[in-house]
Amino acid sequence: MNKNRELKEAKVAEIKEKLEKSKAVVLAKYQGLTVEEDTTLRKNLREAGVEYKVYKNTLVILAAKELGLDGIVEYLEGPISVAFGYEDVTVAAKVLNDFAKDHKSLELRAGIVEGEIFDEAKIKQLATIPSKEILIAKLLGSIKSPISSFARVLSAIADSKGTESAE
Repeated sequence: MNKNRELKEAKVAEIKEKLEKSKAVVLAKYQGLTVEEDTTLRKNLREAGVEYKVYKNTLVILAAKELGLDGIVEYLEGPISVAFGYEDVTVAAKVLNDFAKDHKSLELRAGIVEGEIFDEAKIKQLATIPSKEILIAKLLGSIKSPISSFARVLSAIADSKGTESAE
């Protein structure tokens, strides 16, 4: 087997592994970004724990087909970048969407979220969902609120009983 084919097969295996390991994958059209903008985007993604790569579409198509993700093939036209989110499902979409608001050259195309193909609209919708940590904090806050209110009422009752007995 020739060296070029071996390299391509290794790349397909790498992409396949990343697709399997990712909780969310977001495809974006990046053509038109300046080097400075691309560097800033990569930095933002890296800080958020998202891996950002540019692969040949044919290699991504091969890896996706091997995993049964044929629905993503239609979105792989032109220069496409791939963002792999390993921890939180929303992070990759959120960072790319926020960046795209200020940089019209970046367009979200589609994605894969836990094995399901998302179109551009669903990816943008996903980007608006708060992160897992924020949702947990809100849940805990809503659970704590009634308990705190109840404790204040009991404290007020105890204080009023204490002032009545002192008189």
